[in-house]
Amino acid sequence: MLKLLALAEKWPISGDFVISRGAKKSAHVVVAEISDGKVSGRGECVPYNRYGETVKSVLEQIQAMEGALAEGIDRAALQDLMPAGAARNALDCAFFDLWAKQTGQSVAELVGLPAPAPQETAFTISLGSPDAMAVAAQAAGQYGFLKLKLGAEDDQDAARMLSVRAARPGARLVADANEAWRADDCARLLGIAHDAGFELIEQPLPQDEDALLVDIDHPVPVCADESVHKTSDLKALRNRYDAVNIKLDKTGGLTEAITAVKAAKDLGFGVMLGCMVCTSLSIAPAFLLSHLADWVDLDGPLLLEKDRPGGIRLDGGKIAPVSRELWG
Repeated sequence: MLKLLALAEKWPISGDFVISRGAKKSAHVVVAEISDGKVSGRGECVPYNRYGETVKSVLEQIQAMEGALAEGIDRAALQDLMPAGAARNALDCAFFDLWAKQTGQSVAELVGLPAPAPQETAFTISLGSPDAMAVAAQAAGQYGFLKLKLGAEDDQDAARMLSVRAARPGARLVADANEAWRADDCARLLGIAHDAGFELIEQPLPQDEDALLVDIDHPVPVCADESVHKTSDLKALRNRYDAVNIKLDKTGGLTEAITAVKAAKDLGFGVMLGCMVCTSLSIAPAFLLSHLADWVDLDGPLLLEKDRPGGIRLDGGKIAPVSRELWG
């Protein structure tokens, strides 16, 4: 019989994390722990208001599965019992960690994936004035790959992109508009992004305006984020997006993420592997798919004042995988 524990945690962010939807100073995560009486497995998720999730609602979703776990449901059954989202992610990843602890094998070995290796990750530059973002980009000199948060209502996104490029002429750059660009200005901003050497622009338009992207030039690849959650969303995005951002908090765990990444590649999409602001307990499962991604964006723990013991670490400009004591 499996036992379940769910708890909410708050992890202070180093400085402010600012996007077009607002700012926050702490990462609010929910941890699920599944125990068989001998060993335990853990998984972490980040509830996101944009998807109708709160810490309270996600805790309630997880706790509602206590009876099913006691009756012996497994990870496969979980996929049908819960919808994709943060709550299922925490439980799905806890099941994987429990499996690894029970067998003494790594999750990578158990699912037939290569052992995770160090990867270059994007490092987030929060939304601010063009000058402030340029200063932040210079201060992040140890990172060769930066991700700009854009989408303020002040029409300065062009200046933000150009300022950061001037500050970091040799850096790889991507940007996330968080659904905040206007359709009548999207082509101009994508052209500026191209001229400034950006590799990718995430979710420039609101999710319900995806169809407009068919008639807008893409001099820089455009990546779906809010518009894609699980594998079944992918086919509708063809001819609209060039890439998709796969996050375990959207897919509802590693189980669906494995399927979604492979399906996206088969359909010809580029893949960004993303995360929320979180600890390394969230990053560990996603890291297993990093070798399949065209862009790795797993900097969540790097934005915190401190991380869990055994978490990711920066090594020569790359993040090294977490310890198996932490997860997997």
